[in-house]
Amino acid sequence: MAPPKSTVSLLPVAVSVGAAVLTTAWLYRQINLDTKPSDNHQERRADVSEPKPQTDVLLQREIGISNTQGQDGILPNDTDDIAPRILSPGTVTIAYCSTTGTCSGFANRLRQELIERLEVASAARRVQLIQVSEVDWWDELVNNEDEIESDGNANRKVGGPILLFVLPTWTDGTLPPDSQVLLQSLEEISTDWRVAPEPLRSSNPQTQLKVGAFGMGSSAYDAVTVGKPAKDVFSCLVGKLGARPLVGAKPVSNKKNVETGRKSKSLMIGDSEVGDSDVVFEKWMSGIVSSIFTELYTPTVSSNPKSKPSVKKQEQLQTQCDKKGSEGKESGCACKSETADSSNNGCCSSNHESDTKNGDGSSTDSLSEDEDDDDDDDDAIVDLEDMGNVMKSQSSAMKSSVPKEMVTPKQAKALKKEGYKLIGTHSAVKLCRWTKHQLRGRGGCYKHTHYGITSYQCMEATPSLACANKCVFCWRHHKNPVGREWRWKTDDPAMIVEEAVNMHVDMIKETRGIPGIQMDRWAEAHKVRHCALSLVGEPIMYPRINELLHELHEREISTFLVTNGQHPQAINDLVPITQLYVSVDASTPESLEAIDRPLFRDAWDRLKQSLSCLKRKGQRTVARLTVVKGWNSDEIGGYARLIALGHCSLVEVKGVTFCGKSDASNLNMTNTPWHHEVVEFTKILRDELNAIREEGGDDPLPEYDLACEHKHSCSVLLARVDQFAVPDPDDPSNRKWRTWIDYDKFQMLAKKHKVDPTFTFGVEDYIADTPSWAVFGADEEGFDPTDNRHRRKKKYPKYSRFDEKGVPTHDTFDEPLDSDEIARLRSLMEQKKVEVGEATTVTEFRSGEKRIEDASLMFRGLVVIR
Repeated sequence: MAPPKSTVSLLPVAVSVGAAVLTTAWLYRQINLDTKPSDNHQERRADVSEPKPQTDVLLQREIGISNTQGQDGILPNDTDDIAPRILSPGTVTIAYCSTTGTCSGFANRLRQELIERLEVASAARRVQLIQVSEVDWWDELVNNEDEIESDGNANRKVGGPILLFVLPTWTDGTLPPDSQVLLQSLEEISTDWRVAPEPLRSSNPQTQLKVGAFGMGSSAYDAVTVGKPAKDVFSCLVGKLGARPLVGAKPVSNKKNVETGRKSKSLMIGDSEVGDSDVVFEKWMSGIVSSIFTELYTPTVSSNPKSKPSVKKQEQLQTQCDKKGSEGKESGCACKSETADSSNNGCCSSNHESDTKNGDGSSTDSLSEDEDDDDDDDDAIVDLEDMGNVMKSQSSAMKSSVPKEMVTPKQAKALKKEGYKLIGTHSAVKLCRWTKHQLRGRGGCYKHTHYGITSYQCMEATPSLACANKCVFCWRHHKNPVGREWRWKTDDPAMIVEEAVNMHVDMIKETRGIPGIQMDRWAEAHKVRHCALSLVGEPIMYPRINELLHELHEREISTFLVTNGQHPQAINDLVPITQLYVSVDASTPESLEAIDRPLFRDAWDRLKQSLSCLKRKGQRTVARLTVVKGWNSDEIGGYARLIALGHCSLVEVKGVTFCGKSDASNLNMTNTPWHHEVVEFTKILRDELNAIREEGGDDPLPEYDLACEHKHSCSVLLARVDQFAVPDPDDPSNRKWRTWIDYDKFQMLAKKHKVDPTFTFGVEDYIADTPSWAVFGADEEGFDPTDNRHRRKKKYPKYSRFDEKGVPTHDTFDEPLDSDEIARLRSLMEQKKVEVGEATTVTEFRSGEKRIEDASLMFRGLVVIR
């Protein structure tokens, strides 16, 4: 039945209106792009809406690799001050992002290699290095404004544009937060109906974009997601947008890598866990560089749309397309069962499960290096389904009956450079700065204040350099290995302890020449009395940890073991130790994922299980909180609920220590809290804990209160009143704290337990009185009065006291300021509040960095020299 005439007459109107709406929406989007098109290409890539430090290079480029004499084949040098577009003929663009500095280093190596080779060859190529996050990918890939010159330069062979990616793997196989715009943009371009199919495909070699990608990752996190961002980017560009793989044309594919004897591919993946990243990158880079030069010096062959692929190639294309199903364009298959472009480096890419699984079910995430050398036609296809062979062999190596050593030569070199003394295959020791401080009479660490250790007799060590987390605040900058479970060679615990003590004593001997060393302390320091198993890595991962603890106790060395709470069973099986810590770095699953970057997918559940285990431990247990402003300083009630799971004996709250900028961390100085902020945080935490206590229940939470502080470390200690407080004999209305440890008594109890495992002892059995100078609120603020505070370069705080709003009230000599000066300072603060706001503001950058501004802190960091 035909539609009514009125309906038919309205159809053209409806179509016109719909087209107008869509066109308006498209124009609106173009106008409101975060980075608007501009004649200045460098401005187009830089987001000027966010202030960046001058030292943060957003766009590095090396342009105009040219011959000044203007010979044939050489580009003019008159546009060196303008960054070329990605699709400009003769341009090689290296786009990268980096989280730990590895990809940044690789990208710079590739850039330098290309520049040196091009200079020697006087080749007509321009090389630019850019960060993924600083590019408007829509504008660069779709709105190509550059045209090939129509004058005499048009006959010069400059080569088509080349785009190379060096990409890391972030959480769950994604790009880092500031770079996720890349994949989002590519997916939008590939599905936008306004963009022509395969917009990057061209029959002109001068405009055809060719791509290559190198991905970095760690199978310790998830073997399935290693290098996934690089695979996804390459697959989308080649399989959906019409770019061509750079490596794979016949003239290149027959080239052998001299070192490995195997051919390179356009896409390769390096696995930091396996330790082959450098080798794989060198192979990939060799193929990339060779392809670029082969393209420059190979005669151009026009594509023949009527040519047909070989029989074997047709079978491969058909097999890959069959696996895709019949989804048409949306399948993302480059070949689409067509043969028109099959002679021009056709590629078939996929993201389905077969890309990441071998037939035997093992994970596959690395590119195959075992191509068929007997058939040249194979080389024209970058078969992403062959990516598994290398990873398969790597997985087999990891499952080998012969365990490998934990630390690779590269990691060992980095750790030694940081001052670590390596022991065996997986342990280390290092001299703590507080050991040297107290040897010189300049004060001890917070454990000296809170628990009475002798800092110059404390050894900092670890039996496992590997860790299951990559915390953003880790001062080790992730030079150590990572892993979820033990799979390495296992050294003898007696050997580890023997070597650790010997190396520590040797380092003590080396301090003799340091100015200010007190020789009586230096002589005593040769006897190790305490061991902080918190140097780096996860000590509790070591499968013979209990034997190692017994070895330490046999030497009458107290044990302070810190764990990140990811191995609850190991905590449950642990023998009695002097003090057991669990790091509680976040109060929600989301913030834990962002801060600790754990390898375990169930990290939050593991943390809760670990804290619950503490309730069953008879000895001293500690929940250790590291406060990072802007990251985990909110949701204090969440911390209280976690601590309540374990009824922890003590709660250490410590401000994060900023250890300098690092590619492995997004922290800056504003993320470090001041001591008064840590005190305020701890007071709120105490109130939250006591609120839970008032709720009652079958197992009520004990009362907590502030016991000690160490201002130098920005550390405050909460302690259970029932275990560590007694009435003060001089004033029964006040509490007397007993947070210090009777170390001789503990050693006696530990030996008795070893002889008779049925013997148990508790916290109260080895406590000691806390001295008055270490108690919270004391004038000494946790600094031992037997030592002398050292001020670097004689710098002292300009103001010693402040009111509740942060306005100074006392000068550097602790003398009260006059009312006029206080009024002047208050006026300055009010002006500052107008600029940055009344409350604390957090500015989050696309790189993940968070910068804190708070007008009440403007006078805190001022110093004077006296």
